Amino acid sequence: MNLAADDASVSLSLGGTMRIGRSTLAVSDLMVMFEAIARTGSVQGFADALGLSYRAAWARLQAYETALGRPLVHKTRGHGTALTEFGAALAQALAEAAHGLEAGFARETRAVEHRLRRLLTGRTGALTLAVSHDPLLVEVLGEHGGIDVSVMGSRAAVERLLDGQADAAGFHCGALAPEAAGPPFSAVDGGAGLVAHPLFEREQGLLLAPGNPRGIRNLADLTAKGVRYVNRQRGSGTRDWFDRLLAEADLPAAEINGYTVEEFTHQAVAAVIACGAADAGLGVRAAADRLGLDFLSVGWETYYLATSRSLAAPALQDFSAAVRARAARTPGYRTSTPA
Repeated sequence: MNLAADDASVSLSLGGTMRIGRSTLAVSDLMVMFEAIARTGSVQGFADALGLSYRAAWARLQAYETALGRPLVHKTRGHGTALTEFGAALAQALAEAAHGLEAGFARETRAVEHRLRRLLTGRTGALTLAVSHDPLLVEVLGEHGGIDVSVMGSRAAVERLLDGQADAAGFHCGALAPEAAGPPFSAVDGGAGLVAHPLFEREQGLLLAPGNPRGIRNLADLTAKGVRYVNRQRGSGTRDWFDRLLAEADLPAAEINGYTVEEFTHQAVAAVIACGAADAGLGVRAAADRLGLDFLSVGWETYYLATSRSLAAPALQDFSAAVRARAARTPGYRTSTPA
């Protein structure tokens, strides 16, 4: 069976239906059917899931197949009923779409709850931020109430926002813009109802022992005998940038002593170097300045604060303004134009 060429239109609606040509199918029923047959290996499992008789469930399955123009299940002697290759692919597509919609609804629900709370009580409640570590950002966060913050890598922070587990995510992508940095950063766009506000720019580079006794002048010098490196954790924006720099310089990570030694903040990297346990590590200039380390710049990057486009939170706006003001007067930082 195949749909006629002029009858092959397919569309999804938020009402939970899928239209195939002239037929309209309930997405929730399709997903129940796919899950039940995959789990039980029988049409009877589908019937039980919807409270139908076997005959009614089989008739509904046949109606689905007629509408889709493809068989969804096949029977195998001794093994019951299983999804066809097409059925399994459609089940996966619907499950992934449902996950994406659930995450989007969760984000928008958080934004609406903040608005309703402010309208009804005059208060918005605490905002939840997932942020990549930055010394200036953490300093300003300590001065502002009404914000619950968790510090983690840039990737994890953005994933929390995308999954609807945070109101905002602070992240950076090195010298790349979010759309060029790949997933999950490229998912922060207007099409997903999200916006990335440039919060500030900061200078990153190699943090070096005072006086730079190893004479490190470039990345290649990190491979010299006796040089000890301390890295950031996987998933952090700084680690991603360092890996890209190594790739651009054609330097294998295995040649860097200490590449697998990881710390979770810029301050921790600086402290390891300051105490003499390492000679170099990538981090922000501010961390080097605070502990009297030498600094070899590799460039400037933008630090973003991403939120749902519909989020209206005065506390977050006040916090962002305070961060930009602090960045304007702090060495190693400079202001960015808000989006």
